[in-house]
Amino acid sequence: MSLGDLVRLADHSGGVLYLMVALLTAALTVIVERSWVLRNLTRQGDALARALAPLSAQDRAGLEWIRDTQAKPLHAVLLETTLSLPPAAGQALADRLDEVILRHVPLLDRRLWMLDTTVTLAPLLGLLGTIVGMFHAFHVLAEPGAAPNAVTAGVAEALVATAAGLLIAVIGLLFFNGLNERVRVAVHQLETLKVMLVNRFGQPSPEAAVAGRD
Repeated sequence: MSLGDLVRLADHSGGVLYLMVALLTAALTVIVERSWVLRNLTRQGDALARALAPLSAQDRAGLEWIRDTQAKPLHAVLLETTLSLPPAAGQALADRLDEVILRHVPLLDRRLWMLDTTVTLAPLLGLLGTIVGMFHAFHVLAEPGAAPNAVTAGVAEALVATAAGLLIAVIGLLFFNGLNERVRVAVHQLETLKVMLVNRFGQPSPEAAVAGRD
C-alpha cells in the first residue's frame, strides 16, 4: 500500500486516522519512557536491597557508604531520611519513611492515564472513522452508473479505521497492564526497603541494649 493510498484512506475517514496516528505516537512514547524508568528503578531497588541485607544494626557508616556509592535519587531519599534521624528512632523513623514513600509513589505511574485513555478512545475513534467512511461508500450509489464493487470497496476501506482502533487498543491494554504490574513491584520494593531500614536503624543495636540494661 502506497503513501497515497494511506492518505486517501485517512481522508475518507474524515481525518480520524490522522488522530489515531497521533494517539498511537503518544501511547508509544509513554510506553517507552515508563518502561525504561520502571525497569531501571526495580533493578536499582533489587541491588539496594542486596546491599542493605548484610548491614548490622545501627551500622550508619555502612549506610552512608551505600547512599554515596549505590543509591539512586528515589532510593537515596529513604537512606537520607534514615540518616537524618537519631539512632533508634523507632516509630518516628517508620512514619518518616512512610511519608517519603507516599510522596513519591505518584511519580511512578504518571502519564499511565494516557494509556488507559488510549484503550477506551482508540476503538471509539475507529468506529467513528468507519461511519464516516461508510457515508463516502454509500454516497457512490447516488452517482449515475455506479458499480456495486465500488460500494463494497468503499466499505472495506471504511473498516480499516475500526481495525486500526482495535489494534491500538490491544497494544495499549497489554502495556498498560504490564506497566501497572511494574509500578506494583516498585512500590513493594520501597515498602521492603522501609522495613529493612526500620529493622536495622529503628531499634538500638544489641551492644547498646546490653549496655542499657547494665
